[in-house]
Amino acid sequence: MKRDYGQFCGLAAGLDIVGERWTLLIVRELLIGPARFKGLLENLPGIGPNLLTDRLRMLGDHGLVEQASVADDGRARLYRLTASGQELREPVLALARWGLKFLDASDADGATRAEWGFLAVQAMIVDDAVPQVDEVYEFRVSEQTFQILVRDGRVSFERGAVAEPSLTIECDAGTFVRVGARMLSPFQALATGDVRIKGDPEAVLRCTLMLGLD
Repeated sequence: MKRDYGQFCGLAAGLDIVGERWTLLIVRELLIGPARFKGLLENLPGIGPNLLTDRLRMLGDHGLVEQASVADDGRARLYRLTASGQELREPVLALARWGLKFLDASDADGATRAEWGFLAVQAMIVDDAVPQVDEVYEFRVSEQTFQILVRDGRVSFERGAVAEPSLTIECDAGTFVRVGARMLSPFQALATGDVRIKGDPEAVLRCTLMLGLD
């Protein structure tokens, strides 16, 4: 039988679908990009294969996740978000931004992934502080590289390196989360060498303000 809140309310209807434990974390992984079942299992330690199967099936039944073939392996399948599933990006980013303030030192031993930084910077953007200068900020978080592009007062995000960034920021994934959660200020991280920055000082200031780290 379908489990639901039995309420004629959009929030309740949404929670009927994504409110179960692990569901939004699966969505988070697929917002980063399509993934195989094994990859999801490895990136979500503690979920277990049966529960992951159940959650993916449920998301598929609601039209949020679909399977796609892998070009070099006819038997393998990738899970990816549908257009409807991609509509969860803004709610997930907003929830992640809100949740940062609840992180503390006791959480620091938990699992973290460099790929989460790609979503974290999207969640941290302060719309009113987007620079009116066209430039690119490159982030090297552990083994992952991604960039924020500012063009005509609008922000976009891409994976991979850029030829001539206005600013390059390098750190490990744990440090990135601590700075984003304001457990560590950017200036403290610079002083200890946990964050390394190369680029125009004015670009550093603009990026810091845009990410709400002033």
